[in-house]
Amino acid sequence: MGLLDPFLQSSSSISLLGGLVVLLLIYIFTSSGFTSHNEGKEPPGPKPLPLLGNLLQLDLRRPYHTLLKLSKKYGSVFTFYMGPKKVVVLAGYKTVKEALVNHADEFADRGPMLLMEEFHQGHGIIWSNGESWRVMRRFALTNLRDFGMGKKACEDKIIEECHHVIGELKKFKRESFDTTKPIYFAVSNIICSMVYGNRYEYDDPEFTSLVDGMNKRVQLLGSPSIQVYNMFPWFFKWIADRKLFFRLGNASRKQNLEIISRLKETLVPQMCRGLVDAFLVQKLNLEESGITNSHFHDENLMATVLNLFSAGTDTTSTTLRWALLFMTKYPKIQDQVQEELSRVIGHHQVHAEDRKNLPFVNAVLHETQRMASIAPMSLPRKTTQDVTFQGHFIKKGTTVIPLLTSVLYDESEWENPHSFYPAHFLDKDGKFVKRDAFIPFSAGRRFCPGEGLTRMELFLFFTSLLQHFRFTPPPGISEDELDLTPNFDFSLKPLPHKLCVTPRV
Repeated sequence: MGLLDPFLQSSSSISLLGGLVVLLLIYIFTSSGFTSHNEGKEPPGPKPLPLLGNLLQLDLRRPYHTLLKLSKKYGSVFTFYMGPKKVVVLAGYKTVKEALVNHADEFADRGPMLLMEEFHQGHGIIWSNGESWRVMRRFALTNLRDFGMGKKACEDKIIEECHHVIGELKKFKRESFDTTKPIYFAVSNIICSMVYGNRYEYDDPEFTSLVDGMNKRVQLLGSPSIQVYNMFPWFFKWIADRKLFFRLGNASRKQNLEIISRLKETLVPQMCRGLVDAFLVQKLNLEESGITNSHFHDENLMATVLNLFSAGTDTTSTTLRWALLFMTKYPKIQDQVQEELSRVIGHHQVHAEDRKNLPFVNAVLHETQRMASIAPMSLPRKTTQDVTFQGHFIKKGTTVIPLLTSVLYDESEWENPHSFYPAHFLDKDGKFVKRDAFIPFSAGRRFCPGEGLTRMELFLFFTSLLQHFRFTPPPGISEDELDLTPNFDFSLKPLPHKLCVTPRV
């Protein structure tokens, strides 16, 4: 694949190449290139070109593959230039853990991603730093717990939603279907109930529009053109994908403004229905106390809601879709899952407390998260101060990429890293065992705040679906023909596919 191929839909390759040549000439005549006068030894890496950096070496459709390959040559800490921007990549379990856990303070900030900086303006909980991030993260964690995250109330909401999605799948009557929408709608309804205070029907136009818009924005974030825009914003601001991202994002903001306005009109401070209500009450209390410069303002509310809606939907839905695809691909493992469910649970509803009695199911879900590795590069970090790490000097403000896929596939940590092998999480007696190198939610100060919710959702949705259905390939396709090649669009998703379901009970 040529570097310029992804842009042919939005501009001619000639104009793009011409622009890059002009920029390269300008840079050569106005700069001495990539020089460094830092104290100490910087991490090694491939030699960058002026302005372009190592862009010509980067597979924009699978950037994590490029970085993984380079880690074999340059070691677990190396430098890579994303255009003119220097990035330090961390690879392997021991290195990533040492950085994110043992040096948590030094690697605590969120690294920049220009498009998200422009869209959120430093607000919310994912793409913010400093005091605003600390206040919003603390508020979100506290209130998500108050509204059920990890508690019985949350479990009841998920079980209710399990019944809805089971009813939805029964409508397909053994016909092949794409799992994307029913799974996304089911998972999204959980975060909706916690953020807005209510769930939606799967055919509600407001709801389907919110989910579809979010899904398209996530896809755009990983597109080659957006990646290059983040590197060369002064030249690629005109690209169609950037314009589409903002158009979709503004439409989502408008919809959320309408939802928040309705919640304001019916707000009863003593009976908060969800996180939005709690935010509005906190803002009102601060204003009544004469505090007008707090972090509880409309921009932070909107950014936080959008953050929670996208993060609370995409990662769990994608992982669950991988789990169903793996079960279809490996029917003998599906047999073992359903045998354990039948033996331990029978026809009763599975509950969160049953996890400890379902070691094989638990192992399968952990192996799904490991094998799918849906966030292969995590989200970028940024050093908060100059730091000497493993003998290398990393300057304050340097973008850092924890290569999570190198942890989840670390050959020194996993017996069969490139195979779907649930025994990674089982001892010789068939009991579930934790593995230190299992960190799909990242680690340190920026670990995923919804980890507990995701774990409960995955367990309850997966077990409920496997209790009720047998998953098989579409007619005319064998298990061997199912393609497990991931599709990178900011997270690693299954390629478009269809499955069939046969009711079991």
